[in-house]
Amino acid sequence: QVQVVESGGGLVQAGGSLRLSCAASGRTFGIYVMRWFRQAPGKEREFVASINWSGSSTYSADSVKGRFTISRDNAKNTVYLQMNSLKPEDTAVYYCNARQETAGRRYDYWGQGTQVTVSS
Repeated sequence: QVQVVESGGGLVQAGGSLRLSCAASGRTFGIYVMRWFRQAPGKEREFVASINWSGSSTYSADSVKGRFTISRDNAKNTVYLQMNSLKPEDTAVYYCNARQETAGRRYDYWGQGTQVTVSS
C-alpha cells in the first residue's frame, strides 16, 4: 500500500502564492509519476500538473502554465506545487495522486486533499 499526504493549503489573496506539499510513503516501489489534481465545488476533478519519479519531466495544464511549478525533493521524498499569481478561479480542493504500476497492473493512490481558497 501507498500513503499519500498533502499539506500547505490555505487562504490567500489574489496575486499571492502558496506551496503545496505531497509525501508518498509505504510500498512506493513502482511509482512512476505523481500528479496534482483539483476539484472546485460543483465541478469535476481536473488535472493540474504531473512529474515523473526522477523529476526529469514535468507537465502542467494550460490553465496554470506559467504560474504553477511542480518539483520534487528526492531527499524528502516529497513533491511540491508552487502556486504563484493565484486567481479566484484557482479555488479548489487540491489532491495529490501517486500512480504505480506493478505486476502488470496500474494503481492510483490519492491523498485526502488540501483546500486552497483565493479571495478577490
